[in-house]
Amino acid sequence: MSLIPKKGTVYVVDDDEAVRDSLQWLLEGKDYRVRCFDSAETFLSRYDPREVACLIVDIRMGGMTGLELQDRLIERKSPLPIVFITGHGDVPMAVNTMKKGALDFIQKPFDEEELVGLVERMLDHARDAFAGYQQAASRDALLSKLTGREAQVLERIVAGRLNKQIADDLGISIKTVEAHRANIMEKLNANTVADLLKIALGQNAPKA
Repeated sequence: MSLIPKKGTVYVVDDDEAVRDSLQWLLEGKDYRVRCFDSAETFLSRYDPREVACLIVDIRMGGMTGLELQDRLIERKSPLPIVFITGHGDVPMAVNTMKKGALDFIQKPFDEEELVGLVERMLDHARDAFAGYQQAASRDALLSKLTGREAQVLERIVAGRLNKQIADDLGISIKTVEAHRANIMEKLNANTVADLLKIALGQNAPKA
């Protein structure tokens, strides 16, 4: 039986110990698992993207700021939902973070009920985003098994090209196309062309 509360993990990144302590006390009291960090750098070195979690981070910190941390997570294609802690003068800056994908921002002093509601929303979002992240990672792992030539053939299958057209496109025989096609199906664990499209196109695959 897991000792981790079912509600999920909340990362708190703030260089103010009093803020970290108050958030930890509040959220652990609501049965969340809370992990606190005093800097963005420390958080990045410990963050596990395989965990369903959300992030509460201060906009202004010594060293790497919350804004720079958001940029780093965007570069890593992290599915982690972010909420920023802001002082009164930081609101225009916080609005800008939302344009880059942050879910919301909260102003000091915190409203307890508002904060807990926000965390619940973030974790719902995290579960959805994490499922998509896992699917994309598994799809990338499958596609990485293909050779360069197989990837070219797959691209044309997805585009709806027939074997003869693919052979003409690539300057190879129809038999070679058929052999590549069989290898692709096997490597991607696909039984039908529809399966192949789902793997190759991911979320953009046509719905059945």
